[in-house]
Amino acid sequence: MAEKNIKNGETFDELVEERDQKLHIPSTLPVLMLRDIVVFPYMIAPLFVGREKSKSAIDHSLSSHRMILLLTQKDMEIEDPKREDVYDVGTVALIMRMLKLPDGRVRILAQGLIRAKVESFESDEPFVQAQVSIIHEPDLKDKTIESEALIRNVRNGLEKATSLGKTVPPEVLIIAANVEEMGRLADLTAANLELKVDEAQKILEIVDAEQRLKRVYELLTKELELLDMQSKISTEAKGEMDKLQRQYFLRQQMKAIQKELGEGTELQEEIKSYQDKLAKLKVGEEVKEELEKQISRLAQMHPESAETAVVRNYLDWMFSIPWDKSTVDNLELRKAKTILDEDHYGLVKIKERILEYLAVRSLSRKIKGPILCFVGPPGVGKTSLGRSIARALGRKFIRISLGGVRDEAEIRGHRRTYVGAMPGRIIQGIRRAGSNNPVFMMDEVDKIGADFRGDPSSALLEVLDPEQNNSFRDHYLGVPFDLSKVMFITTANLLDPIQPAFRDRMEIINLPGYTEEEKLQIALQHLVPKQVKEHALSEKRIIFTQGAIKKIISLYTREAGVRNLEREIASVCRKVARKVAEGKKKLFRITSQNVEGYLGPPRIFKDQVLTKDQVGVATGVAWTATGGEILFVEVTKMKGKGVLSLTGSLGDVMKESAQAALSYARAHAEEYGVSQSFFSENDFHVHIPEGAIPKDGPSAGITIATALISVLTELKVRRDLAMTGEITLRGNVLPVGGIKEKVLAAQRAGVRKMILPLPNKKDLIDIPKKVKKEMEFFFVEEIKDVFKEALIVEPAKMDQG
Repeated sequence: MAEKNIKNGETFDELVEERDQKLHIPSTLPVLMLRDIVVFPYMIAPLFVGREKSKSAIDHSLSSHRMILLLTQKDMEIEDPKREDVYDVGTVALIMRMLKLPDGRVRILAQGLIRAKVESFESDEPFVQAQVSIIHEPDLKDKTIESEALIRNVRNGLEKATSLGKTVPPEVLIIAANVEEMGRLADLTAANLELKVDEAQKILEIVDAEQRLKRVYELLTKELELLDMQSKISTEAKGEMDKLQRQYFLRQQMKAIQKELGEGTELQEEIKSYQDKLAKLKVGEEVKEELEKQISRLAQMHPESAETAVVRNYLDWMFSIPWDKSTVDNLELRKAKTILDEDHYGLVKIKERILEYLAVRSLSRKIKGPILCFVGPPGVGKTSLGRSIARALGRKFIRISLGGVRDEAEIRGHRRTYVGAMPGRIIQGIRRAGSNNPVFMMDEVDKIGADFRGDPSSALLEVLDPEQNNSFRDHYLGVPFDLSKVMFITTANLLDPIQPAFRDRMEIINLPGYTEEEKLQIALQHLVPKQVKEHALSEKRIIFTQGAIKKIISLYTREAGVRNLEREIASVCRKVARKVAEGKKKLFRITSQNVEGYLGPPRIFKDQVLTKDQVGVATGVAWTATGGEILFVEVTKMKGKGVLSLTGSLGDVMKESAQAALSYARAHAEEYGVSQSFFSENDFHVHIPEGAIPKDGPSAGITIATALISVLTELKVRRDLAMTGEITLRGNVLPVGGIKEKVLAAQRAGVRKMILPLPNKKDLIDIPKKVKKEMEFFFVEEIKDVFKEALIVEPAKMDQG
């Protein structure tokens, strides 16, 4: 009847008025309990019924007044709901149609009539009946501007919801446009908002029409916001979908073109190549998982995207690293010794250390690679020694220079999030070597810097720690790499700038420098043949005599190593090569007499001992970065008030040594026949020549004391005797360092006798046998023993004593 009236164009208000006049609602009604829907008045809803009690209620209703009370369950999972399981307020509905389905269920079409509240449940068998009270809406007052605006907003909202894609039947929009009562508009709108059960039930329970419509409008506004956002998302998704479809279409066209040209897909071939490499690679599970993950990512990417290039570059690095490639060590000790002797003359300690490692390596394959640090002045062959060790072991050789490096990423690499990221120098070196057990030399570790980008020295702690470097994790790779098989060798000129923790990781081996005899042999065996070959000469064109090389060593170079010596030999070879190129094809013999014609006058003043014994002049020795040198300590006295003057660019330690020597002399003046008034009546001046060169250290203590006592006693000091040692106020002589360099410097200068502290006697083991044969050593514990050997006591003064 309602459908018919709507079709005939009758207004909704007229339909309701006609219905209310004809219908009488009983006080007792059968109950149909609904699981997941709230039926509002004026709402027509299809309902499917399966429970037996519900079917009986429908049958009873159809056989009498066709009315039934629709109550919604609080929990839809309950199969046999009781009174407390349903809401108190429901809707009285009219059963318009009923259809029995093949599966035993019943389908009814019910139209909501009016709200009703359950007073009590009267019976439970064979169906539930309830005593109800009808909820009549309060009489509406005259419409206000606010209520009229609210009605219009709801109508506009429904139309807007329809435009945003919400499915609202056209007849609902027609009814909403014609209805004037707020309560009925609220129910109609709520029935089409697809509300949750609890929210719909709350609206059903609101009796006041205006309040109900306001609440419905709030929910409608929320729905409009959701629909608006949904529309935006759909539009964006559609645009992206169109773009992807276009790209897919173009890619398919490109594939077809490539297929016609016989080119194939480059990216797919590359992915297959990566997968084949991974199948052959012997790596740990973590590395394998990361590679599989990155290959899978690459397969899903567009070939032209920037990320594809990043992943491809990462995979290229990962597969180019020698994870499982090692070289076989040469474990023949004799062969290794021969190679080391071929490349370097001397350096006995280092060669022994390498042969010891090889010996243990031949007995045990599990030994970790040693971490050596060669410390010595420039030009002594630290870097070339590393290359020689690699050749002796049969390993690849890699060298990097760390001088001036300030960024931690140089060691550990950059993270892949950065543009242009790449692994650190360690992994780069391993890749260049092509094996996971090379000899890895890191030069200039004493010149590593540090700034706001990190401290590379601290980053190297992990690399050079045998307990940690078996799982070194480069930031770029992101997976562990085993560095325990690598033989690390570092070089430095000085130990002091190296961090203590960093120094502790390494085995320190000192290369103090070469003697003149060692330099001569190095020049004859290595430097001269090398420079002759590099200058396209031969033994038929040039010959160096030993005398010429000795003269170059002593008068043209002053160094601990042989770098300048090689330059001077190269200079001679260049001049000979020019003469040969000009047509003078004869044998050029380089001797001590004609070497000045090639190199010019001598550039170095050779240290020489004094020509005669003198009062107040003692010969000392000093250590320098280029080896050792002799120095003369001069002391003179003059009338004055006991002031001590010190000149010669002396450091604080050397000044304190001079003060200690004077204090000792004053304390023991009577033993040497000197009165105390002598000190108060005279000033003393201590000077060490070559004043432009800074000097410091405690080792000149006994030298200053000897020169001072010589002035006090007017006894001459032996000119052919040199000395070194620290003095105390009690007259004890303490040990000092750099003994080898000092002894060699004294020997070069022509000194034949030398005074050393007794604790330094052990250091003579490093002195070449030839030098020990040429020189006589005196070992002392007290300054008095120094005076006995250094001062010349004339017979007349002996008689006086």
